[in-house]
Amino acid sequence: MKQMIEYIDQEEKELIESLNTEDWVPNLDTSLNMIYQEYALNSIELTNKIEISLSERDIQKIKVKAIQEGITYQSIISLLIHKYNEGKIAIKI
Repeated sequence: MKQMIEYIDQEEKELIESLNTEDWVPNLDTSLNMIYQEYALNSIELTNKIEISLSERDIQKIKVKAIQEGITYQSIISLLIHKYNEGKIAIKI
């Protein structure tokens, strides 16, 4: 499989450098910060790990699609299962 070349423009390079060289300070007031923290805590779901067997071909295709989407291949698999459980996709046999 070909290695993908990552493209980062000048603005992104400057932002990455600033993360390492400048002090970043949140500009939210305390009450708004508390609200966002509560949202974050309420959105955390407990997860369980499972083990599944996939063909090498399928896993490689999923990994390529994950790179294209900029997420992990585990996230794609999890998303597919979630969408199936919510009835947003169906299996046609």
